[in-house]
Amino acid sequence: MALQLEQLILDSERQYTPYQAARAAGVSMELASRFWRAMGFADIGQSRALTETDVIALRRLAGMVEAGLLSERMAIQVARSTGQTTARLAEWQIDTFLEHLTSASEPGLTRAEVAYPLVELLLPELEQFLIYVWRRQLAAVTGRVVQAENDEEMQSGRLAVGFADLVGFTRLSRRLEDDELGELVENFETTCADLVAGRGGRLVKTLGDEILFVADEAATAGDIGLALVETLGKDDSMPALRVGIAFGTVTTRMGDVFGTTVNLASRLTSIAPKDAVLCDEELAAALGREGAVPPPEEGGTDALQTISSVGVGGDSREHVQPPLPDAEYRFALQPMWRRPVRGLGLVEPWLLSRRTPEA
Repeated sequence: MALQLEQLILDSERQYTPYQAARAAGVSMELASRFWRAMGFADIGQSRALTETDVIALRRLAGMVEAGLLSERMAIQVARSTGQTTARLAEWQIDTFLEHLTSASEPGLTRAEVAYPLVELLLPELEQFLIYVWRRQLAAVTGRVVQAENDEEMQSGRLAVGFADLVGFTRLSRRLEDDELGELVENFETTCADLVAGRGGRLVKTLGDEILFVADEAATAGDIGLALVETLGKDDSMPALRVGIAFGTVTTRMGDVFGTTVNLASRLTSIAPKDAVLCDEELAAALGREGAVPPPEEGGTDALQTISSVGVGGDSREHVQPPLPDAEYRFALQPMWRRPVRGLGLVEPWLLSRRTPEA
C-alpha cells in the first residue's frame, strides 16, 4: 500500500537506479547526486527506486544550467531551497490530515485503506493551490526586487527585524502533555502568522516558541510587535511574550535574513520585559522620521535626537516628517537603561508602547 500511495502521488512507478536516472537525464552521476542531496533526500545506492518524474526534474535543472539561465551553483540553491520549503510543507499537511488517516470512517478499515482515497481526492486540489500561492508569493517578491535600485540594495536592504519569544517555554513544555504543547505551538504560530501578514510584515520563520519577522517600515514593525503582545496577552493559555525589534541593514539569502541587525533584534528580545516591546535606537529614530512618535523635547541630547537629526547612517538628506498635532502620533517611546551586549557593544533600548490621547 505504501508503494501504491507513492505511485499515486508521483504519478509514476519506480524503474531507475540513480545511475540509470542520471544517464536518462543526460547529466553526470556526480551532478545528479548533488541535486538529489540538495533536495533533501538520502543516497540510495543503486536501488531501483527512481521514477520518470525524477528523470524529468533532473533534466529540467540541468537544462537551465546548459541554457545559461542558471549557474550550477544557483541550480543547487534552487534545489535546496525548494526541497527545504516543501519538506516542511509536506510535514505540515500530513500532520493536518493525520487525524483523518488514523481514524477509519468504517470499522475494519486500516489506515492505508483510508489514506488512499483521501490522497486521491486531495492531491489535485492541493497541487493547484500550491501553484497558485507560489505564483502569488513570487509576484510579491518580484515586485519588491524590481523596485530596488541595485543588486546590493536587493540583497542587503534596510529593514525592521523583529523577534517574538514566549517566556518560560522550556519549563512549560515539561508540564504539558504532548498534545497540549502541540496545540499551544500551533496556536502561537497561527496567531503570529496572521498578525504579521495582516499588518503588512513578512514572516521569515517560526522556531516553535519564537518567530522572526521583517517589515519595510519601522511603524509597521512597531505595530506588529505591539499587536502580538496585545493579542496573545488576551489568551489565558498562552505564556507571556517578549518582542525585540531593530532597524538597519539586513542580508537576505534563500528566504532567511542575516546580519548585525538580526542579532541585535534577538538580543533585545532576550532582555525585553514580559509582554513588552523593546527596540533599538535606529528603529526609534526611524519612527521619528516617519512621524509615528513625537519629536524629542527641545534641548534634549539623547541618542534619539542625535540620530533623528542626521538620519540613519548620517545621511542628512533622508526625509524627516514634519511635526504633527500631538494626538496624531501612534506610538510612545521610553528610554531604558544602557547596557553592554556581547558582540554588539553598548546598546540603549527603547520601550515602545501605543500612544493614548492623554499620553
